[in-house]
Amino acid sequence: MLRGRAPATVDAKGRVKIPAHYRQLIEEKCGRDFYVTSTDGLVALLYPLPVWLEIEQRLVAQANSRPSVKKFKSRLSYYGATSAMDRQGRVLIPAHLRQSARLENEVILLGQLNYLEIWNRKQLDERIDSQALTDEDLKVLADLGF
Repeated sequence: MLRGRAPATVDAKGRVKIPAHYRQLIEEKCGRDFYVTSTDGLVALLYPLPVWLEIEQRLVAQANSRPSVKKFKSRLSYYGATSAMDRQGRVLIPAHLRQSARLENEVILLGQLNYLEIWNRKQLDERIDSQALTDEDLKVLADLGF
């Protein structure tokens, strides 16, 4: 599982180096290919390709007549691109997503169990500070067994 937080940098060519503890697990379980995308342009979602292919299969099964599904698929395609990790563990983030999410220099990678989020460090700090877990959130989590 991909868990925890790791600082990283985006180089001048728009590549992020995957930290060793994530890289080893991803390579062993999923290979070197990724789908990089976003649903909002504020955070890059880095899916190992086998994980992404499972998501695509679920999306194919959904009716395009549902506006929410169509909008979701459009955003995933708009921001998305395939990318392969090079021998140094770097993955290219699409230029338009890099610009939209302000992914330059210092970034934070967050493990989300089967994929990684790539955040602008300052934006993530602000988001975490401003979005505390509410009593309602804690109730929902407790109902789910967490």
